Amino acid sequence: MEYQYPIDYTWSTDEIVDVIHFYECIEQAYEKGIDRDALLEAYRRFKEIVPAKAQEKTLFNEFEEVSGYVSFQAVKAIKETATGEKIKVASKKLKR
Repeated sequence: MEYQYPIDYTWSTDEIVDVIHFYECIEQAYEKGIDRDALLEAYRRFKEIVPAKAQEKTLFNEFEEVSGYVSFQAVKAIKETATGEKIKVASKKLKR
């Protein structure tokens, strides 16, 4: 993609890599689908790095602004999808 992922520069390199991986999983959920368990694992790691709901919401909003992908919809789909199934979120990309 041709945009910068929202990150916190106080994070370690490993944490930045893991958060970017989570964003890539969100993209995949919209573009071609992703295994539910892979997205859940990425989200759990994201929550270890970003435990506060307020910061999560801020990052989700920033990511949506630059990418057009609504992270909350993909995370919500985890709860609605059984283990081993694929998540494919209907695209609602913002018009630029």
